[in-house]
Amino acid sequence: MKSFVFLTAALFLVAAVSASAYDEDDLPYDYYSKSCPKLECIVHKKMEEWIKKDYSLAPALMRLHFHDCFVRGCDASILLDYEGSEKNANASKTLRGFEVIEDIKRELEKECPKTVSCADIVTVAARDATLAVGGPYWMVPYGRKDGTVSNAKEADQLVPMGHEVVTDLLELFQSKGLNVLDLVVLSGAHTIGRTTCESLQYRLYNYNGTKKSDTRLDHLYLNYLERKCRWASEYVDLDAVTPKKFDVQYYKNLQKGMGLLLTDQLLYKDSRTAPIVTALATQPDEFGSLFSASMVKMGNIQDYLSTDGEVRLNCARVNTPTNY
Repeated sequence: MKSFVFLTAALFLVAAVSASAYDEDDLPYDYYSKSCPKLECIVHKKMEEWIKKDYSLAPALMRLHFHDCFVRGCDASILLDYEGSEKNANASKTLRGFEVIEDIKRELEKECPKTVSCADIVTVAARDATLAVGGPYWMVPYGRKDGTVSNAKEADQLVPMGHEVVTDLLELFQSKGLNVLDLVVLSGAHTIGRTTCESLQYRLYNYNGTKKSDTRLDHLYLNYLERKCRWASEYVDLDAVTPKKFDVQYYKNLQKGMGLLLTDQLLYKDSRTAPIVTALATQPDEFGSLFSASMVKMGNIQDYLSTDGEVRLNCARVNTPTNY
């Protein structure tokens, strides 16, 4: 019991130190307080409308934010739509929610033209998506600029696809200013959402070329997945127990061998991440607080100078002299 309490305290110490390291570089919270004061009200209303129609858009928008931030920082480069852009990368082929961002953008252009960046819209939409499925609320810093470059090859090189080892994930996160705690906490977003069976069939039928299943999988869960995933195009919930609830069941699943993606299950097998999984599995309130902090950190990833970007009028296209 003492070791568990110590681990919990250690988690919050890491979070506190990590957060303080970002203080100087944080974006301001009041960036739009005068130029677009109704921003959050407009986004919140639109998000309620869309998620009421399609609940699955909530995890989709959270994932869209992750994909955006890990390639060139949080600059809405994932939204640019042309041949060879991130949106058309193999890593992006199952991304959804683009129409939600465009709808919000159109409404904001009516209220405060040429003011709110698409990057900021993606970020606050991810927060409201989390809130809509029972997750925590956090204040969103603003002032991101929209990038003018988007490269599919970069997305395919950087975005995790579910079969990486923990060391690869840690190196990626560290390259973005995030740490091991952020990795485990942000992976907890897999408490909701779904993926295609294509991404895990190799674990079911031919793991590491053995023509057998991954022995880490719980046998009852394996039987279910073998029936569910006969076709690669089928979808399966990331959390088999509470797929529509933002909670700590994801971490409990990992302890039972029910991590759907290999990258998830390995978090419970690696000595650097397993203790964090164990701690979070029984502490829903702490998970919510840590998730909020890690989402703010991820939202602050900027691989560009603030003077390099723009505020796009259409999130799918860069501005031109004639449309701005």
